[in-house]
Amino acid sequence: MRSYIGTHEVQTDDDFVELALGTDPELWLGVDGETAEERAARLDAARDILADDPELITHVAVVTIGAVEEFAHRQLATARRGRTAVAR
Repeated sequence: MRSYIGTHEVQTDDDFVELALGTDPELWLGVDGETAEERAARLDAARDILADDPELITHVAVVTIGAVEEFAHRQLATARRGRTAVAR
């Protein structure tokens, strides 16, 4: 099944987020392995975008909360799979 938002075909979860926010989710969530200089530049860009559209912060907060929840869920699932059953 294909999903579309307007005329844009959505192929990944990131596509949904990007189309909803109008920006790449990595701008708000960061990327693994970014340097301190890259992080500072990313955050400066994010601040500029929020200064132009202060209402966007609500949408960004929702995306960030969802990302944190998904990360925590995966971490807990991994931890549970790593446990061994204890005989009683």
